[in-house]
Amino acid sequence: MNTSILIQSLIMPNFIARPPSRLSKGAIVMASIVVLLAGCAAAPLPPAVALQNAERAISVAEQAQVTRYTSTELNIARTELAAAHRAIVEEEMLLAERLAVQAQLSAELAMVSAELLKARAVNKDMQQSINALQQEAQRNLSGVKP
Repeated sequence: MNTSILIQSLIMPNFIARPPSRLSKGAIVMASIVVLLAGCAAAPLPPAVALQNAERAISVAEQAQVTRYTSTELNIARTELAAAHRAIVEEEMLLAERLAVQAQLSAELAMVSAELLKARAVNKDMQQSINALQQEAQRNLSGVKP
């Protein structure tokens, strides 16, 4: 046996030297289909963390009695959270996550708005007290004879 033929057969086996057969192309197509179907079958999971954060923010706002000062933002947060739950039922997970995040932000906005209104009320009370003290001081000064 010729050594060059032996070396060629070791270096370049017949299955590499031959063009791909129909079977290998079919196997590639079949593998691609399996990969595509597996990718489609894996539906995104519900946005549990975003939902929990929204529910917690709404609960904190309710416990802080935000509705005594403003209820609009809190009602919006509740509506957005309900829409997020509906989106999950309809298997629209990206929409559900976006709505849950919006609900959380609306609840946080309700908290901030309520705190602002509380601060304004305290400021108004303090200003009225200052005005009353100034008037009392003016009366005392005018009543004092040198």
